[in-house]
Amino acid sequence: MKRFQNLILLVLVVALAAVPLLMIKKPEPGPGGKEVEIFTGSDDQAKDVISTIDPTYKPWAKSLMTPPSGEIESLLFALQAALGAGFIGYWLGTAKTRAKYEHALKKTARC
Repeated sequence: MKRFQNLILLVLVVALAAVPLLMIKKPEPGPGGKEVEIFTGSDDQAKDVISTIDPTYKPWAKSLMTPPSGEIESLLFALQAALGAGFIGYWLGTAKTRAKYEHALKKTARC
């Protein structure tokens, strides 16, 4: 039964993340027919500011992979953050449990 509970919780978490993204309506194109991005990050904002300060600026590095849209880029960034947080949480949990059991083993060895 516990296995099914975990599966149900996992499906609910995925639904909580996906449903709001599906409900968002894309705004009309901006001036000049330019497509409006919903989820833009600080990288895009910094690029816009730099291009207004120095229109001749050319980036010295290129991306290895360019996602098809800003939404996919945000999703990949969030996925990376979630995996990193999960790894750190798992490591901290196992380290604390290991220390607890080693402390209990030393305590029983002294008796």
